Amino acid sequence: MPLIEVHLLEGRTEEQKKALLTAISKAVHESIGAPVETIRIWIEEFTPKDYMAAGVWYGDRKK
Repeated sequence: MPLIEVHLLEGRTEEQKKALLTAISKAVHESIGAPVETIRIWIEEFTPKDYMAAGVWYGDRKK
């Protein structure tokens, strides 16, 4: 049973998240042959204040 956790900055729509999870499910099924019924995927969202990349705290970034 493949278990996949996706980490994303918050702000995506439900439609975007559903499309992502669907695409990941398909990719896992096609690449390793796992039955779709056994694939588990979940999204962990976090705020910009919980994230730093390349030394830049996202809480300080302007939108």
